[in-house]
Amino acid sequence: MSTTHFGFQSVDEKEKAQRVRGVFDSVASKYDVMNDLMSGGLHRAWKAYTVMVANLREGSQVLDIAGGTGDLALSFAKKVGRSGRVVRTDSNEAMLRTGRERLSDAGVVLPTLVGPVFQETTRALNAALDAMGYQLMIGQSGYDVSREDSLLDAIIRRRPDGIVLTGIMHTPAGRRQLLASGIPVVETWDLTPTPIDMLVGFSNEEIGSSVCTWLYQRGYRRPALISGQDTRAQRRNASFLRQARSLGLGTDIPVCLTPPPTTLGAGRATLAELLARPGGVDAVFCSSDMLALGVMVEAQARGIRVPDQLGVVGLGDLEFAANLEPALTTVRIDGTRIGETAARYIVDRAEGRTVEQPIVDIGFSIIERGSA
Repeated sequence: MSTTHFGFQSVDEKEKAQRVRGVFDSVASKYDVMNDLMSGGLHRAWKAYTVMVANLREGSQVLDIAGGTGDLALSFAKKVGRSGRVVRTDSNEAMLRTGRERLSDAGVVLPTLVGPVFQETTRALNAALDAMGYQLMIGQSGYDVSREDSLLDAIIRRRPDGIVLTGIMHTPAGRRQLLASGIPVVETWDLTPTPIDMLVGFSNEEIGSSVCTWLYQRGYRRPALISGQDTRAQRRNASFLRQARSLGLGTDIPVCLTPPPTTLGAGRATLAELLARPGGVDAVFCSSDMLALGVMVEAQARGIRVPDQLGVVGLGDLEFAANLEPALTTVRIDGTRIGETAARYIVDRAEGRTVEQPIVDIGFSIIERGSA
C-alpha cells in the first residue's frame, strides 16, 4: 500500500482523493467567506490581478480550470463579452453546483415586478426550474426597450443556460444580440411567426377582436377601451377597433390610455375621464384586472350599476376577480402553463435535447361572470 500526506497524517493514496472531495463538499457553500477569513481578503486582489494579466478582449475564449465557485469565471465573462466564451471546470461537484447557482441558470426579463399580471407565470417558471435543479434570475425592463437592451447585455454576459422574455417587441440590436449569443431564448405572452428562438404565448390581436364580438353579442353598442400604453395592449386595442368597425359600431370608439404598470387608481381616473366625454359608454374593456377593479370602484362611487348601466371586462383573471361583487368578467391567460412550458424548453435545450414544438399558442378564454 502506497501512502501520501493529508495534512499532518499519512493516508492511503486512494483514501486521500476521497478526503479531499469531502473537504470541498463541506465548504463549497461557504468557500468565498472562508477565503476572505483565511487570506484577510487578499484573494480578491489576487483574482483581480489574474484578470488584469490575462489581458482578455471581446471575443476571447477562456477555459477556467479548477474554477471553484465561479468568481473568476464571472469576471472573465465581463471581459470577453457576448461574442466570447468562458468554460468553467472543477473536479468537485459541490463547487460546480455552488458556482452554477452564483452564475444563474436562467434569466427572465419582465416589464414590471409591481403589477401582479406576470406573477403566475413567474411563480410557475421558478418552481419548474427549481424542481429541475436550475436557478432563476429576474430583470425588470420597466416597459422600456432601451432598458431591456441593457438588461439583456448584463444577462448575456453572465452566460445563463437560457433567457425568458416577456413579449416579442425588441429592438433590432436586441434581437441581434440574442441571436449572436447562442443562448436558448423563450419569448412569452405574445405570438409572432418570426420568433428569435422558441415561443410560448397567445394572440393579443385575437383577444381584442374576441372581446369586442363578445360584448356585441350581449347587446353592448357603445364600448370604450381603458388601456396601458405598452405595445401588446396597443395591438389588442387596434384589433378591437377594427372589429368594432366591422360590426357597425362606428369609428369613434373612445380610448383612454394610461402609463404602465396599470393600477386601480388609473382605472378610477380614466373612467372619470370617459364619463366626462359626450356620447356616453355602456361597456369598458380594460387591459388589466387592476384597471377593471378601479373602473368598478369609481362606478360604484358614482352610483353607476354594473353591469346594468356599465359592463366591465378585465384581462388576467387575477385572484380577486372572482371575489368581487359583482364578480369580474375577464380574459383568462394560463400563466402557469406559460411558465412551466418555458422552463421545460430552457432545460431541454440546456441539456442537449431537441424541442419538437418550439412555437406554442396556448390560447385564452373569456371567463363570464357578473360584471358584463
